[in-house]
Amino acid sequence: MEKIMVLFNTNIFIKIYKGNDTVIETFKNIGQNSVAISDVTCAELLYGARNKKELSLIRKDINNLVVLPISSPISTQAVKLVEQFSSSHNLNLPDASIASTAIFHDLKLYTLNLKGFKFLEDIILYRV
Repeated sequence: MEKIMVLFNTNIFIKIYKGNDTVIETFKNIGQNSVAISDVTCAELLYGARNKKELSLIRKDINNLVVLPISSPISTQAVKLVEQFSSSHNLNLPDASIASTAIFHDLKLYTLNLKGFKFLEDIILYRV
């Protein structure tokens, strides 16, 4: 049986780094080889590092994941989502880019911010 790739939102890794047992267990169940992140999540995680040691640890973790780049079609769709949903649902560009990555690659999105994504018709949320 082929494992399905799951796109992880930034908030999932923040919970992992804070030691959230439920999120860590879900990560283990999905399996590191089936975890993907967007370039946006990669940048957000690196930006959030508090020092060089933490930055190095985050970079090491990122190197063990599939990192999906923001291509032109993903960027174009993200801009359309921001235009459509920024006023009504407070959708920001990073979240729109992550959502567009999931949609473009037909991946489930694992996020703790269900409210921030559930209104998007084409998004498939990973349910624990």
